[in-house]
Amino acid sequence: MDTANSQTGKYAQVNGLSMYYEIHGTGNPLVLIHGAASTIATTFGRILPELAKTHQVIGVELQAHGHSDNRDGRQISFEQDADDVAELLKQLKVEKADIFGFSNGGTTALQMAIRHPQLVNKLIIASAMYKRSGVPAGFWEGMKNAKFEDMPEPYVKAFLAINPSKKALDIMFNQCAHRMQGFTDIPDKAIEPIQNQVLILIGDKDVPTPEHAVELSRRMPHASLAIIPGGHGTYMGELTTLNEAHNPPVALPIVTDFLADHR
Repeated sequence: MDTANSQTGKYAQVNGLSMYYEIHGTGNPLVLIHGAASTIATTFGRILPELAKTHQVIGVELQAHGHSDNRDGRQISFEQDADDVAELLKQLKVEKADIFGFSNGGTTALQMAIRHPQLVNKLIIASAMYKRSGVPAGFWEGMKNAKFEDMPEPYVKAFLAINPSKKALDIMFNQCAHRMQGFTDIPDKAIEPIQNQVLILIGDKDVPTPEHAVELSRRMPHASLAIIPGGHGTYMGELTTLNEAHNPPVALPIVTDFLADHR
């Protein structure tokens, strides 16, 4: 495994996990939580430098992902990921932070607001779901038969550039697949008490449906919703969308305006 970036990358021992994190910029803390099988760079690489101009950006890599280790190899969960991020913030003496989660990281961000509300200021939920009904039925049929070959090649290359162990990569893929195969709905009664300002981002041809994003936005009293043309992460320049034509990170001004709004 390669070494952490000497300028920004560090490790913290959280709940038995050696968790990698990076800090960029100064200002109000903003935590970035990547998607499944991804890393800080593959999810947020195109927008992180801009976000760091106005915030202290804390990028994390979750269990089994990127530079972080795999604890004891136990199955991963959104709840445990949220607890790990919360423990990191406590160790960094961050009393409250804005949280920005993409895809599975968005579901983890929701769990942050549910399980650790005292740590959460504003919340950005991007291309995430909280109910199984939030994706087309064919998604779950495909997930039952998930194969390693289905993993996007950019994710494979990014992981192996950090950790050349193909065994570790295979274990991580299986953990991600297992988590999704067993995905259970987050109850409405857990979502509805969230009083934070929330921004929900979704592509009109995303994995979760726009209708699901509308449903989620209506569960929280202070939520705003932006539906943007494109697929899963196209609007923020996520790594697997880089070969798509005309995909500048068009959501960036929406995100920065939301974070700057002091209402």
